[in-house]
Amino acid sequence: MLQVKHLLAEKGDRIIAIGPDDPVLAAVRMMADHYIGALLVMRDDELVGIVSERDYARKIILQNRSSAETPVRDIMSSPVITVQPDDTTDACMRICTERRVRHLPVVDGGRVVGVVSIGDLVKAVISEQSQQIEQLQRYIAG
Repeated sequence: MLQVKHLLAEKGDRIIAIGPDDPVLAAVRMMADHYIGALLVMRDDELVGIVSERDYARKIILQNRSSAETPVRDIMSSPVITVQPDDTTDACMRICTERRVRHLPVVDGGRVVGVVSIGDLVKAVISEQSQQIEQLQRYIAG
């Protein structure tokens, strides 16, 4: 069974973050520039929240607030649901489904080491299932 550390080894451990005092507009620009749907909110090396396109839509647009004047801390989700490198992809999928989140920061020893998204998890599960099907087909044919 695949673990989070295997996904990070494949996709990389790049962390894109913004500060809690930065304007929401800067967060939206960063997400657009990096083609991602969420940013970690970090104060130095401390994970203090996560901000997503969903947060922007619900807490800025629908409330008619200014994204240039509102700080990220006002719309971020906190505390953050995190996973560990040894967690399985199945466990992460359950968390995403039950908690209705799409991004899971990976924390090891209190330090953020990466992020996995629902897309990463789905891709991994599909790949794993394809390999199992191929093995079963070879077994049946052999």
